Amino acid sequence: MDQLEVARVAYEDDFLLWLEQQVSLLRAGRLEHIDIDNITEELEGTMRSERRELENRLEVLMTHLLKCQFQPQRKSRSWIGTLGTQRVRIQRLIRDSPSLRSKVLPFAQQAYPAAVHAAHAQTALPLSTFPDVLPYTAQQLLDNGFVP
Repeated sequence: MDQLEVARVAYEDDFLLWLEQQVSLLRAGRLEHIDIDNITEELEGTMRSERRELENRLEVLMTHLLKCQFQPQRKSRSWIGTLGTQRVRIQRLIRDSPSLRSKVLPFAQQAYPAAVHAAHAQTALPLSTFPDVLPYTAQQLLDNGFVP
């Protein structure tokens, strides 16, 4: 038995050591020893995490866009700063995973009801103040110069 087989570690026992072992096995071309089930789960989890991060950032962005649009008298540097921060982080996600660009509008539509509820909670404006459907385009969501 070689070192990779002797040092075999269970996924549940030591995640980092398991990852290191899986990388070593992949690099060595020892595919027959790869923990396919757990690697598949980890890859699927990573995909969900990336998508969830985009949706969460869009939710925060839209909450602040709604606040700016429907409480313009309270628009602050903090709100504008949050818009910029979220857009930078969204652009970073898209830079690292360009396929996410096509997900901006669908994910924004999914996150919009939560953004409305957050804007309502943070402004005390009636829910009926806010549009029932997403009022922003994908281009507006990503445009650093767009502030309603």
